[in-house]
Amino acid sequence: MLDYKDIIIKRYALNMSGREIARYLNVSKSGVNDFLKAFEECEFLNFPLPEGITNYGIAEQVYGNIPGSSGRDLSYELPDFKEIARMMNTRKNMTLVFLWNRYAKKCQAEDRKFYQYRQFCELYAKWCEENNETLHFNAIIGQKMEVDFAGKTFPLIDPLTGEISTIVVFVAILPYFQYIYAEGMLSTKEPQWIEVNNHALQYFGGVPPLVVCDNCKQAVIANRDWIEPELNKDYAEWAEHNHTAILPAKVKKPKFKSSVENAVGILEKGFFHELEERRHFSLEQFNEDLWDGLIKLNHEPFKKKEHNRYYYWEEERLELMPLPSMQYQYMERKAAKVSSDFHVRFDNAYYSVDKAFLHKRVSIRATASTVRIFSLEGDFICEWPRAIHKGQWSTNPEHLPANHRDLAEWNAAYFTRKAMTIGPNTVEVIKTILASRKLEVQTYRLCLGVLNFTKKYSKQTLEECCKQALELNKVTYTFIKNSIPAIADELGTFSFNHKVNEERNQGAFVMSADAMDIDNLLSRSQKLAQHAEKVGDE
Repeated sequence: MLDYKDIIIKRYALNMSGREIARYLNVSKSGVNDFLKAFEECEFLNFPLPEGITNYGIAEQVYGNIPGSSGRDLSYELPDFKEIARMMNTRKNMTLVFLWNRYAKKCQAEDRKFYQYRQFCELYAKWCEENNETLHFNAIIGQKMEVDFAGKTFPLIDPLTGEISTIVVFVAILPYFQYIYAEGMLSTKEPQWIEVNNHALQYFGGVPPLVVCDNCKQAVIANRDWIEPELNKDYAEWAEHNHTAILPAKVKKPKFKSSVENAVGILEKGFFHELEERRHFSLEQFNEDLWDGLIKLNHEPFKKKEHNRYYYWEEERLELMPLPSMQYQYMERKAAKVSSDFHVRFDNAYYSVDKAFLHKRVSIRATASTVRIFSLEGDFICEWPRAIHKGQWSTNPEHLPANHRDLAEWNAAYFTRKAMTIGPNTVEVIKTILASRKLEVQTYRLCLGVLNFTKKYSKQTLEECCKQALELNKVTYTFIKNSIPAIADELGTFSFNHKVNEERNQGAFVMSADAMDIDNLLSRSQKLAQHAEKVGDE
C-alpha cells in the first residue's frame, strides 16, 4: 500500500508535484497521480487531514475500501472481464490500454464511477487467475523487448591454471517477429547486466517503449503486486536514459514473458548442444561461437510462414525509437590506497598507479569495461581496461621509479631479509616467487602472504612447508596456503605461534579442571534448588 498520508502532506504542504513525490518515495508516478486525483474527488476528506487518521482510514474514505482487500466498492462499475478476455484472444494487436479507454469513456457517458488503469489491470489479472485464463499481452510491432537468463550454463577453462568458471547466457527478443539476441557473461552483477542490455539495444538497432524482464535482483528489488514494482535504481536510470519503461513479469508467472521463455527453449534445444560439446578457453571465443549460431538461427526460414526473423526485423527496427547518442554507463566508485608495490586493488584485480601517489589514497571510478583512477581532488591519473579474471595484474612500467628496488618499502632485499630470519628453504621460496613474474613488483603481495604465515604458525612450520614445496617443485603461494595447516597438525602444538596466543589470552579467566566435574555440577544444582524452595516458603 502507498503511504497516502505522506503523499498528501508532500502535495499540499510542500507543494510537490506527483512526479517529484514518486521519485522521492521511489514508487510509481501513475499510482501517486491516480491517488491524488481520487483524493481531490473525495467528498468526505480534504487537507488538512483529521487528527489521528491512518493510511487505512484514508483508503476507506477515498476508495470506499482498503485496496487489496477482498471487498469491492460497489459504486464503481465493474468491467466485463469475460468480454475483455475474448477481445484480447481474438483481436489482433488488441491492448489493455485501448480496452480501458473504451470502458472509461462508457462510464463517463453514463455518469458512473470507473477504475483507474492501475486498478483495472489488477482486477483483470485477478479475474484471469480465478477463471484459469491467460493474461494476454499480444505483441505489437516495435512495442517491447523481453529479457531473461537461459537456464543452461557453460564451463569456461582458464588456459593457465585450469580453473573452471561458469558462463551464464543472457537472452533478449523482440516478440513481434521473434528476433533473438544472446550473449555470454561471466558475472551477472549490475555493471555486466547494464552492459548486455546496452548490447541488445545496439543489436536490435533501436529502443522499444517497453522492456519486460524477470524479477532478478539486477532489475527488480520488490514486486509484490506487479502493478507498482520497486525497480533496481541503476536499471531504472538505464531505462530513463534510453527513454523506455521497465515492466517486470509477475512473480512465478513465466507467461508474462512467454516470448523470451520460448526463445530460451529454442536455443537450449538447438545449437546449445553444439556449444556444450566444445571446450572454451575465453569468453570472447564462446561469444563468437554463440553469435555464429545466432546468425544462422535468425536467418533460418520459418516453418509456417515466409521469410525469416532477420527479414522481418528489418521492418520492425524502423518502428523502434532511436538509440541515444551515448550509451548509459554503470559507474562503480571506491576509494583505495596505493600500496608499496605501486598498485591499487579493485574487484580482486590490481592496477598500477604513478609513483608520485605511493601510499596516497585515490578515487576509483569503474564501468563494465574500464577502470579510471583519480586523485581525491578529482585530477585524472590513469585509465585501465577492466580485468576479466580474478587476480589479474595491470602494470605500466612507466609508473615505477627506475630504482624502485632500492626506493620502495617493499623490494627484493626487504623480503629476502625477512626470509633469512626463518630459514634457507624460505629464502629459496621467496627468491623463486620474486622471479616468477615479468615485473617483480607483481610478486610482492605473494611474498608478504607467505611470510605472514608466521603470525599463526611457527617459523619451523613455515620452513618445513617451504622445504616440501621445493622438493615437489610447487613453489607457489597457493600450495603453501593449502598445505601449511596439515604440516602444522603433523608437527603438533609446537608448530603454532604460542607467543601470539599468549598475548591474545592475556587477562582471561582460566577455570580449574574441577570446575566442570560432574559431581560438583550436581552438588551446585541441588544447593540452588534448595535455596529456591526456601525463598518460596518465606
